[in-house]
Order: sequence, then structure tokens, then C-alpha cells
Amino acid sequence: MAARTSRRALRYLGYASAAGVVGGGAVYFVYRPQEVPGLGAAAVPPPTYGEGGVFRPPNFPRVKSREEQIADLKASAGAAFSQAKNKLVNAVSGGQTEEQQNAQDPYDLLVIGGGATGTGIALDAASRGLKVALVDRDDFASGTSSKSTKLVHGGVRYLEKAVWELDYNQYKLVKEALRERRYFLDTAPHLSSWLPIMIPVHKWWQAPYFWAGTKCYDFLAGSENIETSYFMTKSRALEAFPMLRKDNLFGALVYYDGAHNDSRMNISLAMTAALYGSTIVNYCEVTGLEKDSNGKLCGAKVKDLVAERDGKSSEEFTIKAKGIINATGPFTDAIRKLDEPTVQEIVAPSSGVHVILPGYYSPGDMGLLDPHTSDGRVIFFLPWQGNTIAGTTDAPCDIKQNPVAGEEEIDWILKEVSNYLQPEINVRRGDVLAAWSGIRPLVRDPKAKKSEGLVRNHLVTTSDSGLITISGGKWTTYRQMAEEAVDEALTQFNLKPRPVSNPPLVSGVEGFHEDMELDGSCKTHNIKLVGAHGFSKTLFINLIQHYGLDTEVAKHLTTSYGDRAWTVAALCAPTEARFPVRGIRISELYPFVDGEVRYAVRHEYAQTAVDVVSRRTRLAFLNAQAALESLPQIIDLMGEELTWSKARKEKEWTSAVQFLGSMGLPKGKLELSRADVEAGRVGKYADEEYGYYARHDKPDETLESDSKFMSGQNPGIGRTAPANN
Repeated sequence: MAARTSRRALRYLGYASAAGVVGGGAVYFVYRPQEVPGLGAAAVPPPTYGEGGVFRPPNFPRVKSREEQIADLKASAGAAFSQAKNKLVNAVSGGQTEEQQNAQDPYDLLVIGGGATGTGIALDAASRGLKVALVDRDDFASGTSSKSTKLVHGGVRYLEKAVWELDYNQYKLVKEALRERRYFLDTAPHLSSWLPIMIPVHKWWQAPYFWAGTKCYDFLAGSENIETSYFMTKSRALEAFPMLRKDNLFGALVYYDGAHNDSRMNISLAMTAALYGSTIVNYCEVTGLEKDSNGKLCGAKVKDLVAERDGKSSEEFTIKAKGIINATGPFTDAIRKLDEPTVQEIVAPSSGVHVILPGYYSPGDMGLLDPHTSDGRVIFFLPWQGNTIAGTTDAPCDIKQNPVAGEEEIDWILKEVSNYLQPEINVRRGDVLAAWSGIRPLVRDPKAKKSEGLVRNHLVTTSDSGLITISGGKWTTYRQMAEEAVDEALTQFNLKPRPVSNPPLVSGVEGFHEDMELDGSCKTHNIKLVGAHGFSKTLFINLIQHYGLDTEVAKHLTTSYGDRAWTVAALCAPTEARFPVRGIRISELYPFVDGEVRYAVRHEYAQTAVDVVSRRTRLAFLNAQAALESLPQIIDLMGEELTWSKARKEKEWTSAVQFLGSMGLPKGKLELSRADVEAGRVGKYADEEYGYYARHDKPDETLESDSKFMSGQNPGIGRTAPANN
């Protein structure tokens, strides 16, 4: 009897020990020490004062000028255009090197499209030793890549769909995106960071459901995860998010995803690719594709659109390449039809509208996801660049270069936002500082059955003539998409990757080399982008101490440019004030300064005022009216850098104001002249109340609408909507 009792006690003790081991392992897995991207010390130390008290700033490598890049494009066509290249080279150096002579050979790859995927392809291919060219009809990130939700995420809603609908494609999308999310944060820690996102819980039974979902999300991320999800009681949820509606609030689940500055990330990709040897040219339109005697693509005809903006004629010239990759997002089918006019279309464009509200609508360090909108879709409510971004809708649309956010979509977002904020918070149409529509290039596999729905996965196809098209996908997976496109190009065009024995010194610090061998295989998951090497969370202090920048400005520069903030700060003009010493703001409301305009022109290929106001800085995305008020200063600064004529400045004003109309600037302000703006006549009204706000449009000043919906209809797409059939 005693022996039996003893055995039973030992068995229970064994069970308890096993449970303790499992529980301890789970606790360790959740709370184990991990390396958080961006929180560690910089890979290279900040510059210091050397002997004799001389300050030695980083010696960053030079990127070829746009004129040199265009000369390279022309030289690829052979002797007919090599004279232009030779003339420029001889003028600079007095002769040709072997490298310069190689510039006259055809490119291995010509990439059409300067968005996230296109610039990602250029960097991937160049780091494999290939000779690459990239052209875009507009600016880098001028389309979808600058108009995202600003998240770097796997997609919790896709995971839910994968589980409930047993959709393996959705599962693969989430798994891939979670892996890429970590690469994203590691390679550009200055432009991206972790963001906690709250899911309100209204019923007690929702808590275990959301808990299981977020824990599954963490589990799928595996070793790439950093922070784990957790439950918050009602009081803790309201403490973290005071604006949240208290009615029927049981608590909240908090999970982590990434957030980033999308167009700045795109520019960094382009400039890193240029440093690795890619020829990168914006405002260069493809007007035709060329084929050899076998019907295979061998090049493209292009023209430089910048000359036309100066009132000059633009000559058409040819770029020779062994292979062409089409990475034009929503405009994918237009390029495919240049190759084959009767080809079946694969893009079903969908409009995603976002609105920007003042920062007081959300905490500065906590986002919110509402999974219970009126049509069952989710809506994000996120802090971004000091303001609050809310969205998004999902509605079929036409393909336009600068689509306008429809009033119906904006009203729907505002109504959904008001549903989960406290009733005393009045969400007003006049609080919308900016609103834009981004086109999602949802794709349908041309080989799939017509009954199969659209997917957010990406698709790689190759035409009979050899045109590789990469379409679909999302920002988070740009790197994986680029890798697959380059892998396909190596096979289709019989290209041989080569080791890069002398990689560029992107860090600008002699003697520093990354622990990475560029052996011809894909290494973009390790390649740090421009600005990443010298970035740390304390870099802004060094800038303040050396250049006398305002603290807000210094923080902004380091998180937008990384270690290149040293160069930006050096380009800032003195303020002639005791403090700040440098950095003249281009808008009183935001930390964007004059040095950024000069840097954008000299080091980032900015060619128009829109490039600066919307994509090099993010002012147009944050506040359309503030962007309008900053235009005179931006145009004058760019005019000094690029020697613009009076006519060119007037054209820049007209096109920039027209663009701001697509960013939420009310119709009543689109007719304002530069003189009106400089005289302070933006938003001046008789009634005193409107004078208190950055945006003071009257109720009848609605935006011109591109909406496909009649008034009163819900612009969100449900599962049974036509676009998903």
C-alpha cells in the first residue's frame, strides 16, 4: 500500500516537474532577451574631433549625377551614343577606364518601374554583380509605394482568413511577410520600428479568441519575432489609449508589427542600388520595346521628361539590355501591352483611401486595429510622423497617376473612427489634414480559372518574347519579390551572377566592412541601406551638439536619413538666431528644413517640387495646406540648385498645386496664386473659429471625387463584392 502511494506521489511529482519545465520554457520563450532593431549601438561610431580639434564628418561615397546616369543609358546602345558618354568622361577625367568602357556594353537587366519592387530588384541584381538599369516615367515611389498604410506587417487579418477558410495561399503570405518584416527592420532601422497595435475586446469570449490569434501570429514569426502579444484589462487599455470608447469595453489585446516611412524607404533603396552600380533614372519614360530578329526583347526606347518640363524637346534614345523586368505596379498591363497588344490583363486595381488627422486623436506610441467595422473589414488607426493615419477602404477603381480620394470613402473612414472613440470626441471633416488614394495592384493569375478570386500574393510571369512581369504583393514583401524576379531573370536570360569584390563603402567610414561576402547569391536580407550604418537612437544628440539643430528637427533628420543626417545638417542655412543655429523650417508646423531640399536635389535625384514636398519630405501626406504654404520656399530653393527659369518655376507651382488636389487640398484653394499664398491668404475666413486650425475648409469645400459609389453606399469591399469574384 505504501509502495503504491509512493509511486503515485512520484508520478504526480513527475507531472508537476514536466509542467514546470514546459511552463518555464514558455516563459523563457516569451521573455527571452532579444536584439531589437534600432536600439543597439550604431554599426559605425559617430564622427568625432581629431587632432588639432578638427571635426571629421563621414566621407560618404558619391553617387553619379543624373546626367552621368543618362549618359550611361545612352552608351549601352553602342557606338551611336557612346560619343556622348566619352565626351562627359573625358571632360571629367581626361580618359576612359576599363569600367567606363564597360559602360558601353548592353545591360544585363533593364527594370521598368521605380517603386519598392523595382528598386529592390535593382539592388538585388547589382549586388549579384549584374549590370542593371532602372527607369521610371515619374519619380521613385510616385505611385502605390508612397501611399501605403505605412505598416511592415504579416497581416493578422490574412492569418484569420487562412485559418477559417483553410486557405494555404494566405498562410504562405503571412509566413513570408513575417520573415520579411524582420529583414526590413534590420536593414533600415532608421526608417522602420516596432509598433504596438491594440485590438479592443468588447465581449469576454473575444479575449481568448483574439489571444489565440495573436499568439499564433507570434508563433509563426518564430525567431524573427521580438515583442510578444499580451492582454490588457479595461483600465490599462484606457490608460494606454485614453480616446477609446468605454462602452462595453472588456479589455484589449496588444500585438506588435512594424511601421515605416514608405517613400523614404523607397528612395533609400534607389540610392543604395545606385551606390552598388545600378543606373537609376527617374522621369524617363519607356515609349516602346525593341525585339531582335528572333522576336526576343533586347532593349527599350525611352525619353527624358525633365527636358520637356524646361520647355525643350526631348530626344528619344535606346537602352540595350539582355533582359527586361516589368515592375510598374498598377501600370503593369500598360507595359505588357507594349510587348503584346492583345495580352490578357492581370491587374484589378483597388483604391485604398487613407486620411490624416491631428496627432491628438491617438497616442504617439500605440496604434489601433478595429476588426468590427460596419461591413466586417478592419480599419487601422495609427500614429505616424506626429499625426494620426486612418484607413483604409478597398474599392475597385480606374488606374490614374494621381487618383483623388473620394468624399464617400473619406466620410466612411471618419464614421468608422468615431464609432470606437469616446462620444464627446467629435470627428470632424475639417480635421482631415490630408487624404489620398493609393492603388493596390491586385492580380489574377492568367492561367487560373475565372472563378478564382484576386489575391494579394505576388505573381511572376514571363511572356513569349521574354518580358518578365512581377506584380501584386505588398510593401513588406518587396525584397522577396525582387529576389524571385532576379532568380527568374538569371534563368530566362542565361545571366551569370558575379562576385562583387569591391563593394561600395556605404557607411562612409574607411576600414569598416560588413560581415558579408557578395559571392553572386542573393544577399539583400543582410545589405544595410543608405543611412543605416551610423544610425542609433542617440545620434540626434550628436547633431544638436555639433550643428545646433532644434531637438525636434534633429530627431526627424536621424529617423529620415540615418547617418546621412550629417550631410543634411551641413546643408542647412544659419538661422541668425541664438538657437537653433541651423535649420530654417519650410513649415512652422513640422520639422522639415531647408537642408532637406538641397540634399534631395544634390543626392537623391529630386527634379520637381512635388518630389520634395511629398516623397523626399512627407509634408503633403501630413498636411496638404501646410504643403501649399511651403511651396514658394521649396520652389525657390530648388530653383537655385537647378537654375530654373521663371517659366519653369511657374510650371512647378501649377503642377504642385494640382498634385496637392489629390492629397486633400480643398477645391477652393486650388485656384490660389503664389502671390496669394505668400500674402497669407490661405484659409482666411470671416468667422473666428476657423482661424484656430491648420485646416479650415468650409463644409461645402469637398474634394473632387473619383469614387465609384453612389452617395450613401459603403465603399468597403465585403467578401461577396464583385472585385473578389
